[in-house]
Amino acid sequence: MPDIKHFDPDAALERVERLFWQHGSDKASIQAVATATGLSRSSLYTTFGDKRELYLAALRRYLLHRAQPAFRELGEDGRGLPAVRDFFAGLIEARCSGEYAGWGCMVVNAHIGPEGGDPAVRALLDEHHRLLRDALRTEVEIAGRQGQLAPGVSPDAAAETLALLAYGVNLRSRGGADAETLLGTVQAALALLGRREHGR
Repeated sequence: MPDIKHFDPDAALERVERLFWQHGSDKASIQAVATATGLSRSSLYTTFGDKRELYLAALRRYLLHRAQPAFRELGEDGRGLPAVRDFFAGLIEARCSGEYAGWGCMVVNAHIGPEGGDPAVRALLDEHHRLLRDALRTEVEIAGRQGQLAPGVSPDAAAETLALLAYGVNLRSRGGADAETLLGTVQAALALLGRREHGR
């Protein structure tokens, strides 16, 4: 096994992130982590702490490198409902095809796993929700200013609803739902928010 001084901690953590993302912290044993990283248990414990701390580090990495950039891109898009539509299209593509198909979202997986009961994990889940909701609300507010929204739509309520829709996409994709079905659901939801010409 390599000595702790002779490996890249972030590269090792990326492998741990993938393992926990795919299987959850409850099902991924510390031996599985050691095998995935090629490190000894002592190196893992010395660098990251126990399994709980290792999971928290992996979850933080997921937020930093995967979730937050997507939310930032959405919140800075500026097109309103078309930006939201493209966000969901990209999410569905990522969840239903390619290397991570069927894995769902590491954060959403934590909501339904035993790790979600940990206060430190819960704080990260709440932060993730806030960032997602705020990015969606930014685009919904832009949609309102541009006349894209149906009368009476509340940006706050719409953003919260869309965030929950994103969770549903993640869960259903992990359960085997196909991209066409998920896209149809998203399009129907957006049609309810938009004026007729924007809800097609």
